[in-house]
Amino acid sequence: MPRLCSALLVSAILSAGFARSAQADDKDVKAILDKAIKALGGEEKLKKAEAYTEKTKGTINFGGNSNEFASERTYQGLDRYHTEFGGDQFRGVVVLDGDKGWRRFGDNKTQMDAAAVANEKRSIYLSVVPTTIVPLKGNGFKVESVPEEIIADKPAAVVKVTGPDGKDFTLAFDKESGLPVRMIAKVMGFQGQEFTQETTFADYKDFGGIKRPTKSDLKRDGQTFLVSELKDFKVLEKVDPKTFAEPE
Repeated sequence: MPRLCSALLVSAILSAGFARSAQADDKDVKAILDKAIKALGGEEKLKKAEAYTEKTKGTINFGGNSNEFASERTYQGLDRYHTEFGGDQFRGVVVLDGDKGWRRFGDNKTQMDAAAVANEKRSIYLSVVPTTIVPLKGNGFKVESVPEEIIADKPAAVVKVTGPDGKDFTLAFDKESGLPVRMIAKVMGFQGQEFTQETTFADYKDFGGIKRPTKSDLKRDGQTFLVSELKDFKVLEKVDPKTFAEPE
């Protein structure tokens, strides 16, 4: 009996310690997310940005070749998306409408299979989350704090996020301003290859009361993949359902 009581006592102490640690972590995460939301424009404005459009331009690298491109994207929630992009040598359209999706490159159009749809949904939340942060406070994401890092010679608070698909990524926030500065995630390439993608965010500007980074640099496995500049950002009150229809 004494051994049983001792074991129960130790278990109770360890459980209490774990509970305290979990509660502390919850508080740390809440403080990080709340500061970021405030820095980006406040929860009221960001909740209204469930649908938005943005225009970017930049350069993309394939096989050591750099090509200029421009794109226009429309997002609605985490499962509807329409983008048109291209340059002098290529044109493309990608559309996701819930569990259906299509890609068109030049005259070649394909319907996405289940794996491609799942990958596109991940791409969407990896784009939307740093824009508003608000989805991280919902039930679909698990967020925990991890050790701070130094990014661009400045301290950064870092969280590890598990998305609705069970896949992880990390998001770092400048400790002084609260703004997102870097995201690291595993992503799939056009031909099914997996890469570690590091995205850095810089040069924030105000667009109708919401701050967005106007410069984003993406590296895949340490190599520059895409450098983009945000030219315009608008929150949409309504989106024409045809936006997410199968491209012609």
